[in-house]
Amino acid sequence: MTAPSTFGLSTEARNLHWLLSNLVEEVPGVHSVTVVSSDGLMLLSSDPGHHGPKPAGPSDGPKGSSADLATIVSGIGSLTVGAAKLMDGGGVKQTMVAMDEGSVFVMSISDGSLLGVHATPDCDMSIVAYHMALFVGRAGHVLTPELRSELRTSMESAL
Repeated sequence: MTAPSTFGLSTEARNLHWLLSNLVEEVPGVHSVTVVSSDGLMLLSSDPGHHGPKPAGPSDGPKGSSADLATIVSGIGSLTVGAAKLMDGGGVKQTMVAMDEGSVFVMSISDGSLLGVHATPDCDMSIVAYHMALFVGRAGHVLTPELRSELRTSMESAL
């Protein structure tokens, strides 16, 4: 499997790829980042070239592939939306799962799309959340149905 190329993508799609890569490179403790559509499909990944199995250690991302992070993010998003409905809590803005060997953050973008981040256990949670909010603020208004379709097509063609 190959990584999706940004060649031939719209300016908006290339900008989202850049923002996602920048989030991983600029925020200390962030391993990987993904954007998942409301139907659970991965639209963007900070590590799209690693779809195959790889050995996982404490500093690696989720076992197996970058698609695993998308699956985890989609599941957490679905679970928290269901919980919010049961508790009349309104919309879910952000979810954080702290584990012994890492953390997972999930933040709503728009139309049910989600931003997911896998980070180290000692990351500064407020810094991660701040940079996620910046991404959401920049991506939310451009993540139109047309752009989601373009991103989905580019991810599928990489498979």
